[in-house]
Amino acid sequence: MKILHVLDHSLPLHSGYAFRTLAILREQHARGWETCQLTAPRHNAGDVLSEEVDGWRFHRTPLPLDARRRGFGYVQEMMATRRRLETLIEEFRPDVLHAHSPVLNALPALRAGRRHRLPVVYEIRAFWEDAAVDIGTASEGGLRYRLSRALETYAVRRADHVTTICEGLRDDIVARGCPAERVTVIPNGVDPRAFAFDTEPDAGLRTRLGLDGTTVVGFVGSFYAYEGLDLLIEALAWLAPRNPDLRVLLVGGGPQEAALKALAEARGLSRRVVLVGRVPHEQVQRYYGLVDVLAYPRRRMRLTELVTPLKPLEAMAQGRMFVASDVGGHRELVRDGETGFLFEAGSANALATALERVLTQRADWPRVQAQARRFVEAERTWAESVARYAPVYGGLTIARQAAAELRADRVR
Repeated sequence: MKILHVLDHSLPLHSGYAFRTLAILREQHARGWETCQLTAPRHNAGDVLSEEVDGWRFHRTPLPLDARRRGFGYVQEMMATRRRLETLIEEFRPDVLHAHSPVLNALPALRAGRRHRLPVVYEIRAFWEDAAVDIGTASEGGLRYRLSRALETYAVRRADHVTTICEGLRDDIVARGCPAERVTVIPNGVDPRAFAFDTEPDAGLRTRLGLDGTTVVGFVGSFYAYEGLDLLIEALAWLAPRNPDLRVLLVGGGPQEAALKALAEARGLSRRVVLVGRVPHEQVQRYYGLVDVLAYPRRRMRLTELVTPLKPLEAMAQGRMFVASDVGGHRELVRDGETGFLFEAGSANALATALERVLTQRADWPRVQAQARRFVEAERTWAESVARYAPVYGGLTIARQAAAELRADRVR
């Protein structure tokens, strides 16, 4: 089996998107499948046609010089992706084109698939229109939003098969007119072997960050508005008078970083909110080890209701206690009181109450930690998730072969 993946971006960039891609590629190779990886112009690799990163070869889509001068619009972007696809199809001779969101990757793949009579799988990790709302390039109901939604709907109806990461997105895809039998959920997972369970904290790092003798509530990830990290600082303000040793540790960065610093200062919490910035991926585990309870206070919006994140699964694999807002994406992952704890989304008081409850029930932590680890080992490993591609790819290649034989019979 030979699969040509079309991606928004990849390593060496670090993101949940890139790490999911890497996990998929590893498991597909473990199954004996051959893959080729193309990133679209948004990866922004300049004029490089391909590069090797950590032993993986990624083909790139350079930005044409004339497009750079004009401002690289979406049409030119998709045309460039299509040209690179044509070249790689001739060289690699894939059995399946597998385009990953956004729709800017799916549309060129659909065109190339029709031309070369190749089946196209479109994998939706989030809808383009919903992601655009949070980063401020679209408003829900606006022209950009409606156009993006229309393009996504067009793509899911025309792809030979659609895969997605969770049931919330699956239901939305089917509601857009894609037959249910053409949609398969390939959930996010973890490799439990990559996460040490309930490790001891790095004493030197704890001292350097001024966290000796404190209780630490933490978040590791990107600072987007939908993550609700302002609610975490407000919850700390509510808890601070009764918990003088409580600290909040924020590891990462993003658009909300300056606003979070300003909020901590305005609430008189600058010394109790520790922002360490982005850290190398190989160092992240050291920071996880400092945290007593992780917090995922995502706000309620279409994106968070539909999409399941990776972070709670990583927390479960490590035996880390956590609280999470009760948005749909979290409810699909977390068994409240068994593998983690849910609270009312959008409420700093509910978050504070949940944190206080968990911190005062430490005797119950081993039970929850063990149940969470068993959950990911039994139901959310990457090996189990990637195995779900086998019937999808197999069915498409059989159908392709049957269509080719039918054409040959007609010629004869």
